[in-house]
Amino acid sequence: MDLNFALIKNAIPLLLQGAGITIQITALSVGLGLLIGMLVGVARLSTVKPVKYLSNVYVDFIRGTPLLVQIFLVYFALPILTGSRIDPFVAAIAACSINSGAYIAEIFRGGIQSIDKGQTEAGRSLGLSWFQTMRHIIMPQAFKRIIPPLGNEFIAMLKDSSLVSVIGFEELTRRGQLIIARTYASFEIWLAVAFIYLIMTFTISRFVAYLERRYQVK
Repeated sequence: MDLNFALIKNAIPLLLQGAGITIQITALSVGLGLLIGMLVGVARLSTVKPVKYLSNVYVDFIRGTPLLVQIFLVYFALPILTGSRIDPFVAAIAACSINSGAYIAEIFRGGIQSIDKGQTEAGRSLGLSWFQTMRHIIMPQAFKRIIPPLGNEFIAMLKDSSLVSVIGFEELTRRGQLIIARTYASFEIWLAVAFIYLIMTFTISRFVAYLERRYQVK
């Protein structure tokens, strides 16, 4: 079978536009997920039982259900409750952020628990509040340790973001589907899509490796 390189060349600009949207979705989702995960991760370590219980329910539910189902819940089920249609972009970001937040919560929880308890006791002995101790002593140390898993979460979300194509959002995978519907060149287009994903994930993994070396815990 001969590859139609001319067709791939013509499709690349459209696919790169889709890749840009994929990166945008991933960055926004992981960024918001980082905020959600930080709060939920701390809540899971809380001594206040209702707070700990609710955070556990959130993490268990999100990690126990597929992202595809969560996208359907946000895009199709939520409008039934609200009575108004949700924009595909908003639905994609909301579902992916909520999903990412649950996994990042576990990353933060593990990172915080990896810090010796003596660090917290030292902070409190210096007159720092619990919040000040977390902000100035625990979190800076924990963040260095969670860089690799955070990088893995970013890469995982980059690939999982292809699922938003089911609601018609034109990221990289959806752009590939539309080009194939017009050209019937499945092999060439999917090969190009795969290589673009590979380039993005490889670049991110190298950047994460650089950050890991720079902030290596000694």
